[in-house]
Order: sequence, then structure tokens, then C-alpha cells
Amino acid sequence: MYNLPQKLVAEFIGAFTLVFIGAGSICTDQYLTSTGQSGLGLLGVAIASGLAFGVMVMALGHISGGHFNPAITIGLWVTRRLSTRHSVSYWIAQLLGATTAAYVIKVAIPDTTWTAKALGSITPDLGGDFTRAHGIALEAVLTFFLVFVFFATAADTKGAFSKIAGFAIGLTITMDTLFGGPFTGAAMNPARAFGPALATSHWQNHGVYWAGPLLGGVIAGVLYDRTFLRDQPPA
Repeated sequence: MYNLPQKLVAEFIGAFTLVFIGAGSICTDQYLTSTGQSGLGLLGVAIASGLAFGVMVMALGHISGGHFNPAITIGLWVTRRLSTRHSVSYWIAQLLGATTAAYVIKVAIPDTTWTAKALGSITPDLGGDFTRAHGIALEAVLTFFLVFVFFATAADTKGAFSKIAGFAIGLTITMDTLFGGPFTGAAMNPARAFGPALATSHWQNHGVYWAGPLLGGVIAGVLYDRTFLRDQPPA
């Protein structure tokens, strides 16, 4: 059994990886296109984000549960499968990991590759004619899928945590990003939005990335718990 500090280190590393690779792949795409090369495109960014989450769940899930996302943590908290103390601690570790990753990207990528627009692009924001209400609704639905799959493969003792949980969760991130990426950035994770926002001072529409994912996480957690986990005690 791992203690709380060990779990928090795992959550920090997982959240760090998600932002470093997810936001970093956007930087790579912009760098390639700005130099006349073929960029990663939406598919490449989606795959990178999905792989990052999936790999970290497989590597660290047995230590902390592999949340790396306040929306997943709140789903487990509201269903009483995680204590308030652990939930708050997880949130802090996740936000710190995401923030550290954003600042490392900012320091590691040469300034000459950045523009004001590029700097803000690692921070999720609404695209086109999307309103905040649209953004909250889409982020809620996308996060619902993510947290629902997490519960089905990781929280459910009859699920496949030890076998394919990371694969399934990573694929969910990928499919969500392919749809939602152009509209909201498909954050599905308040930490994914908070870290880059702090590093780049890009706070426009930031509330969308707390309201939507947390709402989706609560709905998914409660629905799965009350529908499929009635006879299973908290882990």
C-alpha cells in the first residue's frame, strides 16, 4: 500500500506529463508549420495527448489511481470513493504538476519560436463563434465520456484496470480531442487549462474549463456509481 505523499508524487508526475506532452505537441505543430514543414495536425495532437494519459495511467495507476485530472478526482469524491483530504491533496498535486509543465515548456522552447498567438495557443480557449455556454456544454460532455470510461475500467473492480484501463482512457482522450479540439481545445481537465493559463497569462474564458469538466465529472461519476457500483464498496 502506498502512502499519501507517494500518491501525490504520482499525481504530480502524471499531470506534468499530460500538459508537457499535450501542450508541447501543439508547440511542435506550430513550429513545423511555421518553418514550412508538415505539422502534426489535429490527429497528431490528439494521439500525443491520448498516449500521454494512457501511458501514465498504466505506469502510475497502481500507485495513486491515475487521476491526473480534478474532474476525475471530483467524480470519485462525490461518490464517496475518495476522502475529502485525499481529493484536495490530489487537486493541489495535479495543479502543481500542470503548472510546472507549462513553465518548463515556456523555458525550454526558444523565444524565437514564439509569437503572442503561439504563446496563448497552449492554453485552451474557445474557437470561432463558440459562446461560453457552448464551451461549458461541450467540455462537460467530453469530460463525461472520459470520467465514465475511467470508472468503467479503473474504479469498477469488475473492470479491466490491470489490463487495458490506460489504453481505453487514452483512446477516450484521443477521440474527444479529435471532435472538441477545434472548438474548445478539448481540455477535459481544469489542470490542463490552469497551468498554461498561469504561465502565459491567458485567462480568457478560463471559467469554462472548470465549470464544464467538473460538471461532466460529477454526472459521469454519480451515474456510473449509482447504476453499476451499488454493491461495490469504495476502494
